[in-house]
Amino acid sequence: MTFQPFMHPDSLVAKERAEKRTTAPHILPIYATSSFAFENLDECVEVFRNPATAHTYSRYGNPTTDAVAQKIADLEALGLGIEAYGVMTSSGMSAISALLLGLLQNGDQILTQGNLYGGTTELLTDIFHPLGIEVHFVPLRDLERVEQTLRTHPRIRMVYAETPANPTLACIDLEAVAQLAHQYGAWLAVDNTFATPLLQQPFAFGADFIVHSATKFLNGHGNSIAGVVIGRDADLMRQRVWRAVKLTGTNCSPFEAWLAHNGLKTLALRMERHCTNALALAQHLAQHPAVAHVNYPGLPSHPDAGVAQKQMHGGFGAMLSFELKGGFEAALNCVNRLRFCSLAPTLGDVDTLVLHPASSSHLNVPAELRRQNGISDGLIRVSVGIENPVDIIADFEQALQR
Repeated sequence: MTFQPFMHPDSLVAKERAEKRTTAPHILPIYATSSFAFENLDECVEVFRNPATAHTYSRYGNPTTDAVAQKIADLEALGLGIEAYGVMTSSGMSAISALLLGLLQNGDQILTQGNLYGGTTELLTDIFHPLGIEVHFVPLRDLERVEQTLRTHPRIRMVYAETPANPTLACIDLEAVAQLAHQYGAWLAVDNTFATPLLQQPFAFGADFIVHSATKFLNGHGNSIAGVVIGRDADLMRQRVWRAVKLTGTNCSPFEAWLAHNGLKTLALRMERHCTNALALAQHLAQHPAVAHVNYPGLPSHPDAGVAQKQMHGGFGAMLSFELKGGFEAALNCVNRLRFCSLAPTLGDVDTLVLHPASSSHLNVPAELRRQNGISDGLIRVSVGIENPVDIIADFEQALQR
């Protein structure tokens, strides 16, 4: 008697059917599967010998997440004559964690700036420092201090930079810092979340790795959380960074990656409007009598305007911050009086979002470290959206006039 694979209805309904399609899908599908089946044991053995280049289990890799990671990597490398490789993670913080876990070990050290996103500062001081990875906070603008620190601390294996920085929008000369890092045997990793690959390509200036919170501008719609690590060295990415993601379980889900992929399709259009709106708001705030100063790289008054012009193209981004003359109380009053703009602990959405760093994103950063790096009690951060700029400006005007 010939064996029939489906002899009973309860077996038939429990089994998957072979995928049948005659043409390729126009839109990237969501591969909502935890694992991938093999034709035979030989194929299984071969795939497990090269798990970074084949699909076995979605924690190791998934066609949806892999496609989105490579698209972002291609954006970062576009026009540079290089190849780049990406790995999607569950968040921007997990992207940073995977990069550091994959490349560093006990006794290694990191050189970074004090004006980082507060979560990154906490990660370095509260998680990695107890693991035996010492962190040096030095103004990366000060190249003499950067070189002195690298020279006197030969265990520094990574220089980690944000440019423009969160939330002061300070800009770092990536080319100069990369040269110093490489001279002393360290990698340069850059958080490019604020600029996106459309405005800045750190690989063009010598960076070795790039991280993004894909939650922000790459997605742009505030409906998913994801991150990505991108590197130029295929072996380091596949053997060390990918391995860290695989073993820590910080992989991105295919649905979150798919949402980021949809957002990427309008990235160029959104960033154009973000930039023009941010410049208009920055110019308006710079003339307001209640404002002490505005941090925006597109303003000639910004101390790093020259650096921004050198390494950013097509605009200076959606992010700005400004200091109120009345300090903490004035900042809180201004934020509480806004009616059109939203108070939210994120950035990069299509609508304008406002945050008071001292009482939120940087609340757990030591006050002395905050103030040394321009993150004062009166500082307000704005992620300028793509709404009509007249409405955005009018909301700040009424909030400040009161």
